[in-house]
Amino acid sequence: MNKEPRLRFTEEERADPALEKPIRKADKAAAKADQAQAKIPKKKVKRAEVDPETGKVTTKLVLEDKKKPPSKLSHTLRDAPANTVAGKIHQEIRESEDDNVGVESAHKSEEVVETGARLVREGYRSHKLKPYRKAAQAEKRLEKANINALYHKSLRENPQLASNPFSRWQQKRAIKKQYAAAKHASQTAGTATGAAQKAGRAAQTVKDKVKQTGAYVMRHKKGAGIVLVLFFMVCLLMNTISSCSMMAQSIGSGVTGSTFPSRDEDMLGAEAAYAAKEAELQNYLDSYESTHDYDEYHFDLDEIGHDPYVLISILTAYHEGEWTLTEVQRTLDMLFERQYILTEEVVVETRYRTETRTGTREVTDPETGETTTEEYDYEVEVPYDYYICYVTLENFDLSHLPVYIMDEDKVSMYAVYIATQGNRPDLFPQSEYPNAAGREDYLDYDVPPEALEDEQFAAMLAEAEKYLGFPYVWGGSSPSTSFDCSGFVSWVINHSGWDVGRLTANGLLNICTPVSSANARPGDLIFFQGTYDTAGASHVGIYVGDGMMIHCGDPISYANINTSYWQSHFYTFGRLP
Repeated sequence: MNKEPRLRFTEEERADPALEKPIRKADKAAAKADQAQAKIPKKKVKRAEVDPETGKVTTKLVLEDKKKPPSKLSHTLRDAPANTVAGKIHQEIRESEDDNVGVESAHKSEEVVETGARLVREGYRSHKLKPYRKAAQAEKRLEKANINALYHKSLRENPQLASNPFSRWQQKRAIKKQYAAAKHASQTAGTATGAAQKAGRAAQTVKDKVKQTGAYVMRHKKGAGIVLVLFFMVCLLMNTISSCSMMAQSIGSGVTGSTFPSRDEDMLGAEAAYAAKEAELQNYLDSYESTHDYDEYHFDLDEIGHDPYVLISILTAYHEGEWTLTEVQRTLDMLFERQYILTEEVVVETRYRTETRTGTREVTDPETGETTTEEYDYEVEVPYDYYICYVTLENFDLSHLPVYIMDEDKVSMYAVYIATQGNRPDLFPQSEYPNAAGREDYLDYDVPPEALEDEQFAAMLAEAEKYLGFPYVWGGSSPSTSFDCSGFVSWVINHSGWDVGRLTANGLLNICTPVSSANARPGDLIFFQGTYDTAGASHVGIYVGDGMMIHCGDPISYANINTSYWQSHFYTFGRLP
C-alpha cells in the first residue's frame, strides 16, 4: 500500500492565521492515517544484516505488514470453475426433484447450508480486509488534506495567484501534479540512488573533459571567442523561441481549462432534455383547470425558464469535466426538482346554498270548518363542501443552486465556466435561446478624477475593480467562489476600512444612513427592490457618480442606473457609517 508523505511545517507557517486551518487538517489526517496503518496486521520475519566492517552476519526478528489478502474479485475468479460445476449440479437436481418430496427437502437444506457457508466465508474475508480498506481511505483523505495545505501555502507566498477563480484552479491543478510527481519520486528512491551513482561517475568524466577543453581554448583564444559569441546568439534565439512556446502553451492551457470539454451533441441534448421538462411543467399548469375538478383556483406562478450556459456550466463543474448525456440524466432530474418547487394545496370550506322545497299542510276553512291539504313552497339553507385549490410554483433560479450542491472547488470551476461561457458563445445563440446570457454591461469605465480625491472611495474602487468580469454566483462572498451582489459589496467595504462581516442587501441597508438622490456621492451604496421575490432591498451596488454604479450583475461590471430597468426598481441610496 502506497503511503502518503507526512508534511512538515515551520513554526512561522503554523502561526500564520491563513494556514492554521489547512495545516491542522493535514496534521489530523496524518495522525488518523498513522493510526489506520498501525492497525494493519503484522508478522514476524527474520532479516539477515551484514556488518560492513567485520563482515559478520546477524539475524534479527522484525515486524512487517502482512500482505493484503486477495480481494473478493480474485476469490470470485478463483472459485468460478467450482461454482459453475456446483450450479450445474443444483440445476439437474431441481429438474428431478419435482417428483420426489424427500429429494426436494434434502436439496433445499443443502442449499441453505451452502449459502450460510458462503456468507461466513465472505464475512471472514471482509473482516480480514477491513484494516486495509480503512488505511487506504485514511491515506486518500490525507492526500486531499496535504494538497489543500500546499495550495494555501502557495497562495500565501504568491498572492497574485488568487486574482481570479481560473488562476486558483490552475494553481491547485499544478500542485496536484507536483504532489503526484514528488510522491512517485519518493517511491522510486531506490532506483534514483543507483542513478545518482552513475551520475557521479559521469560527472567525473565530464570534469576531465572540461580540463582538456580549457587547455585547448587557451591555445586558440581568437577562434574560441568567435565561437563563444555565436553560441550566445544561438542561446538567445532558442530562449526566445522557448519563451514564446511556453507562452503559447500557457495560453492554450488557460483556454482549454475554461472551455466546455463535452461534445456539442451531449451539451445540446442536455439543454433540450431540460427544456422538455420545463415544457411539460408549463403544459401541466396551462391545462390545470381543465384536468382538475375544483370549484375555485388561485395561481401564484413564477416564470419558467433558465440560462442554458448556467445549466452546462453546472453540469461540467458538478461532474468535474467531460460528461455524456446518459451520465447526467439523474443530475438533470435533481436540478429540475431543486429549481422548481410546485405546491398544490386544496382547502375545503363548508358553505350554504338556499334551496326551494315543496311541502304539504292542512288548512281549515273558517266558515265551514272543513279541513283540506294544500302544497306550499319554502326555502332552506343546505351545507355543502366547496373546494378551493391554491397552486404555487417557485422558480428558485438555476444559477442559485451551485453553492448548495457543490464544494468550494467545484463552485470555483463553475465560476470559470460561466465567466467565459465555456469559450463557446456560439453554442446557444440568443436568436434560438432567448434566455442565454449576454454580456452587455460595462467592464471598463473611467470614474471622474475628482471623485478619486476621496481616499476612502478610491480604496473602495481599487478593491472593487479587481473583480470586474467575475461571474454572479448566488451565495458567493469571496474571490474563491466569486460573488453575489451583497457578497461583493460586503467584501469590498470589509477590505476598504470597514469591518461589517458578510451582510445581505437588507443588512447593508440597515447599517447605512438613508441619503436622497440629490445628495448621493461616490462611495454611497445604492439599493434596489423587486429584482426578485423578497421583502425590502433585493439588490445593492456601489455608486461611483454620474449615474453609474459598480455592482455584481452578471458579471461584475459598471452599470448605468438611469436605464428604465434600474429606475423601475430603485429603492434608496445609503451612506456607510
